[in-house]
Amino acid sequence: MGQTRSTFQSILLFLAVLFVSGVVASHSSEGSSESASRASFSLDELEEKLQTCSIVQELNAEKLAGASETSTLTSQIFAVLFPGSPAVNALLATLYISGPPNFLLALCPPNIDPSSLSVMVAFAVGGLLGDTLFHLLPEIFLGEDSPEHVRFVLVEPNRNLLLGVAIMVGFMTFVAMDKGLRIATGGEGHEHSHGGHSHDAPTQAKATSTSVEVSNTELTKRKKGEKSAPKTKRDDEKEINPSAKLGGYLNLVADFTHNITDGLAMSASFYASPTIGATTTVAVFFHEIPHEVGDFALLVQSGFSKRAAMGAQFVTALGALLGTLIGIAVQEFGGGSADGSGIGMTGGIWGTSLTYGDLLLPFTAGTFLYVGTVAVIPELLETGSNKALELRKMIVQFATIALGAGIMLYISWD
Repeated sequence: MGQTRSTFQSILLFLAVLFVSGVVASHSSEGSSESASRASFSLDELEEKLQTCSIVQELNAEKLAGASETSTLTSQIFAVLFPGSPAVNALLATLYISGPPNFLLALCPPNIDPSSLSVMVAFAVGGLLGDTLFHLLPEIFLGEDSPEHVRFVLVEPNRNLLLGVAIMVGFMTFVAMDKGLRIATGGEGHEHSHGGHSHDAPTQAKATSTSVEVSNTELTKRKKGEKSAPKTKRDDEKEINPSAKLGGYLNLVADFTHNITDGLAMSASFYASPTIGATTTVAVFFHEIPHEVGDFALLVQSGFSKRAAMGAQFVTALGALLGTLIGIAVQEFGGGSADGSGIGMTGGIWGTSLTYGDLLLPFTAGTFLYVGTVAVIPELLETGSNKALELRKMIVQFATIALGAGIMLYISWD
């Protein structure tokens, strides 16, 4: 019986595709005046016309008959956390990803070593890549399934090309930002990554420890009665390396800009669908914790006090709010489609159905790809001389990456 039903569904789907192909062919073969009038059809209008087809209605009945009538625990939690419109939910998500990670800084010791966050970084990598590969990319090119009825994906090749370009622009934007920061700091080890870590953070920590040891040595000499007062005074006056302090300020600029892209991700995701918005919020939240702690440690190493570093991180968090507001404005006034899909029958960007709002989600996917790969994975690849320790660390990191990606897969599957 199940095989018969499956065969019947396949036949109905095949007939429906033939029907859609006939409709598109008839539109392309009619006169220029009639084609011009029908070229104003939006995707929603075409979707409504398809739903009036008897074959599609039978497919809808089959889908509703097999659908679960009870909501999952995950969907119930998301419904409580995000109860409003896409704009309201995007603002709430920005609050969720910015507030708790910044408050956690009050519990962090000022001498924390960013390299100790490798497990949390690995978990964040899994979440970001899982969200990108399981949610964002399928949504960008195929749209999201509807629980009420079947959906058809009408292919528009040039539209897909522009979406790919937007993904690449997002990726290369972060490449340029990272490269520019390294040039500005003279390549002296104050690189900033969106994972919140400098590749030379252990070196910086070692340098700090060395300076402490030097100070202790001078103190010992003073206790022994040696005449080292002038030398001690010069050491006290030396303070923080100007290059290190410059790296701290440039890190704040980069952090503020990166947070703007997080805000854009929130708005673009929720305007695409509630599910995509919720999963992106989860991924960015777990990414922000090691990001904020790592930046906090870098600022302290650059000469900031703990209070000043916390205040600076709070100011950069406002970048996420700014990015969210920009994204909402683009979606509301840029004509973004609600489901991230369309066909080339409306006048959009370069003759496609795309609007500027539709490009925010692929731009976000490009930035996530950079963050989850180029910006963070090299740090996870760093190894020490203790082979047994590094092997155990690798197993833990791979397990946490799988856990982060698995959570994203579970949410999407569920």
